[in-house]
Amino acid sequence: MNNLFEIDPNKCKHDGICVAACPSKLITLNEEDKLPIPIDRAEKQCFNCGHCVAVCPYGAFTLNTMDPEECAPVNKKLLPTADQAKLFLTARRSIRTYKTQPVDRATLSEIIDTARYAPTGHNLQPVNWLVIEDAGEISRLAGLVIDWMRYMIKEQPDIAKSMHLKRFVADWDNGDDKICRGAPHVIVAHAPKAIASAQSACTIALTYLELAAFSKGLGACWAGYFGAAASHYPPMAEALNLPDGHQCFGAMMVGYPQYRYHRIPLRKKAAITWR
Repeated sequence: MNNLFEIDPNKCKHDGICVAACPSKLITLNEEDKLPIPIDRAEKQCFNCGHCVAVCPYGAFTLNTMDPEECAPVNKKLLPTADQAKLFLTARRSIRTYKTQPVDRATLSEIIDTARYAPTGHNLQPVNWLVIEDAGEISRLAGLVIDWMRYMIKEQPDIAKSMHLKRFVADWDNGDDKICRGAPHVIVAHAPKAIASAQSACTIALTYLELAAFSKGLGACWAGYFGAAASHYPPMAEALNLPDGHQCFGAMMVGYPQYRYHRIPLRKKAAITWR
């Protein structure tokens, strides 16, 4: 018995799998009964990733924050084959034309629920989500992105030219929104900017979100200019009204795709160096 985890001696097979799987090597085997025990000061180093609970085939390991009965079992029958996984990943397209039909909140919640399983450094799980459902609000925020672009064109013309901002502004002035592209929803990933790994955590989580959306028959696309304005244009940051200390680290357009894709387009061959 310790403050970090409990072992059911009737289920434990003394195989040391939990010892080998612990990322921080915080578990060892008791010399007397060969049951897993924590190393000294393990409680202060454990980041509750749950590997120990997940890897035990017998359900013998209970972390103080995680009971094996609370963790969904891996259904091997539902896992895709290598060919199925490759087709899923290569068939995904970035969607820039959407139906006006909104996505119900339950479905949006479901894809976010999947995205929360994206890996994060030290299992910090710093990612927060802002779901913008209202079409009028999306249009207002897109207008602020255009305001940022106009500012960049005037104050930093070289950068604006490299980002082709004049073209986006001209399209907007002609009634064509190339910022949010008529998507019924925009989902923002934000996190405390003081966390060094916040950017990568949000990027990976948004990637999970995009794939989860594809699996539900939805389309998604990175809203790159939206995210840039949120990071560099105070009026945009103010409009998003994120919690104090938080920063937008990316945004995703989400909706039902207007068109279906029937082929996988060509891509450059992978540039690989073997050592």
